[in-house]
Amino acid sequence: MEAKWRIVAVTAVAPVAWGATYVVTRHLLPADAPLWGAALRALPAGLLLWALARRRPRGAWWWKAPVLGMLNFGAFFVLVYVAAQLLPSSIAASIMALAPLALAGLAWPLLAQRPTARWAVGAALGLAGVALVVGLGTGAVPLAGVVASAVALLASSLGAILTTRWKDDTPLLATTSWQLTAGGLALVAVALTVEGAPPTVDATGLAAYVGIAVIATALAFVCWFTGLRHLPAGTVGLIGLLNPVTGVLLGVAVGGESLAPPQVFGIVLVLVAIAVSSRARGRNLPPQGERSDPAQRRYDRSDT
Repeated sequence: MEAKWRIVAVTAVAPVAWGATYVVTRHLLPADAPLWGAALRALPAGLLLWALARRRPRGAWWWKAPVLGMLNFGAFFVLVYVAAQLLPSSIAASIMALAPLALAGLAWPLLAQRPTARWAVGAALGLAGVALVVGLGTGAVPLAGVVASAVALLASSLGAILTTRWKDDTPLLATTSWQLTAGGLALVAVALTVEGAPPTVDATGLAAYVGIAVIATALAFVCWFTGLRHLPAGTVGLIGLLNPVTGVLLGVAVGGESLAPPQVFGIVLVLVAIAVSSRARGRNLPPQGERSDPAQRRYDRSDT
């Protein structure tokens, strides 16, 4: 159980970092260069991890890495960047809170992980908490921003599930670096064609790009994929509810957004949902290709 909670804590690093990304993007980065914003997030992170992993793709990874790179990083980063510019931080982060449903729905047919009753209770609490947070927002919500967030959610959820399904004995650091690099290179090519030269930013903007690339991308996605290797996808999705919690709190602290008492209650519900789901006992089965791994079986037994 102690080992499982360590994995939960590691996984939680990712949504907390992503929740902070909305505020940083909205207030510190240029709004008219979403493609470059995505490229300057993905490619430096991929090259950094590649320098640490020091491994080249082999076999099927030459085509798997670009596919996953586009789902997890290419299309996803562009859409998240657009959503962050169009929506308030709390709304943009909260739409992504539907990740538990998307991940659990895809994990059932693709990973043979059946949602449990305890997970369903946690999901209901989490979504109720998010509804309290989002439902109290004021002002019109641009439809384009909502659509961008929804498509980003679907792309990233499918990418996460395929990343788990295609897992082999290749180190996680290496596979993450290949995905980020492939997605980043594609984004650079598109950005040059569509937006021209990279945007000019001051020292603050440069620091923001570095922070997003290193912390909210390289570190965050290694932590996220670690969680997907050792926890049921539905549980990982509920841990992802820390994304809107972080977005709301930073929106209040930095962006001047308001926080009403019911929203505080909603945040508490999200934390309770994560606790309930992380204690889930069910019949989640490990993905294909992991059942012969003794270390993986130990984690699976702690989850079921």
